[in-house]
Amino acid sequence: MIWLSKAADLLNKVARPTSGVFHSVGAFVLVLMMMLTAADVILRKTMNLPIVGSYDLIVYMMAIVVAFGLAYCAVMQGHVKVDLVVEHFPRRVRAIIDSITAFLSMGLFSLITWQCFVQMKQLFASNVTSMVLLIPAFPFVGMVGAGSALLTLVLLAYFFDFLSQAVRK
Repeated sequence: MIWLSKAADLLNKVARPTSGVFHSVGAFVLVLMMMLTAADVILRKTMNLPIVGSYDLIVYMMAIVVAFGLAYCAVMQGHVKVDLVVEHFPRRVRAIIDSITAFLSMGLFSLITWQCFVQMKQLFASNVTSMVLLIPAFPFVGMVGAGSALLTLVLLAYFFDFLSQAVRK
């Protein structure tokens, strides 16, 4: 089953650099969000002059930060993993359990991705916007869908990798 390992390597060649780009964009947006929040608080307290629409911008920025960090966190194996019992199992059993977990996670995030794009289409059709600045909501739901799709790709690579470990002799 060497093709599983090769498929995992091929997916990683696409997913890892892409997740790094998404992570960088998310980190940049996080810095902008921090600066906007600080400016809003300072202006509100010192001059009683809040930044109009800052809440709208921060909500949309938060969607980008979270969605664009998911795949990178998975690539860096930063997601929470509780393996008190599983770490004592043989390598092959751990690989089987990890492949099942990756498959179920991949299924969940495939559904999330699909529903994000369904929701994006509905938001576009109904022209939903933010309350103050009237920024359309659909692109940000699409960005959450893109982040979920990239995480699904990373999980597929992990699934192939764990499955190849499970079937090795």
